[in-house]
Amino acid sequence: MRTRKGAARTQARRRIMRRAKGYVGGRHRLYRTAKEAVVRAGVYAYRDRRRRRRDFRRLWIIRLSAAVRQRGLSYSQFIYGLARSGIALNRKILSEMAIHDPASFDVVVAQVKEALSA
Repeated sequence: MRTRKGAARTQARRRIMRRAKGYVGGRHRLYRTAKEAVVRAGVYAYRDRRRRRRDFRRLWIIRLSAAVRQRGLSYSQFIYGLARSGIALNRKILSEMAIHDPASFDVVVAQVKEALSA
């Protein structure tokens, strides 16, 4: 009888089983179960790579909102003032500034307040 997909099938199977290494129970031992687990894990990984960006943006906004409120502005006023003053810093950098370099963040807030009053 002829071989059908001999080496290719073995390699494909090995590839799946290698990716399922570390899974619990039949998920790392049985091919069909391991394949399902690997596919599902890939779906979650794809989804959560996008979700991570959302989560970090939410975190930066929360941090910025807290830092800006301490300085007498709301978050939305601050973002509007940034646009008016022509400051092109993103939320990630601004939140890092607010935490690690409050003095320079104070300068930015002062410029924003100046742009809002003008």
